[in-house]
Amino acid sequence: MENKCEKILNKYQKEEGNVISILQHMQEEFGYIPDDAVYWFAKKLNIPSSNFFGVATFYSQFHLKPRGRHIITACCGTACHVKGADPVVHRIKSDLALAEGEETTPDMHFTLESVACIGACSLAPVVKFNKKIYGTVSPDKVTDLIDKYGHKKGK
Repeated sequence: MENKCEKILNKYQKEEGNVISILQHMQEEFGYIPDDAVYWFAKKLNIPSSNFFGVATFYSQFHLKPRGRHIITACCGTACHVKGADPVVHRIKSDLALAEGEETTPDMHFTLESVACIGACSLAPVVKFNKKIYGTVSPDKVTDLIDKYGHKKGK
């Protein structure tokens, strides 16, 4: 990890530690923002770690926990809610056996995130698998999609 951090540090030290750029690069390198890396940069650049965490928690593009290979984004906005998003989200959690408060499967294959709106209200309810949007999904349809993306039954 330290070698990757050194490489990022060398690039941004000259720019007086642009926190957002460092966080973006960190996430690109690690797939998320590791606490250890934040503390490492904070010490090396003499920037409080709270500055890094403040920015990382403010912007939804940053993730403080490792994420799965496939990201399932469930729209929970008004149109999707009215058209049945709750049963779809419950089915996803059930199919993936996600424990309460967990977003990522133990095998790191899937991460489920809920958003206020995907912007495809006419297709409600909507889920996105990675970057592909699926509309008018039902609990059964979402199970088929999860299987299509490589879910191993019984895990």
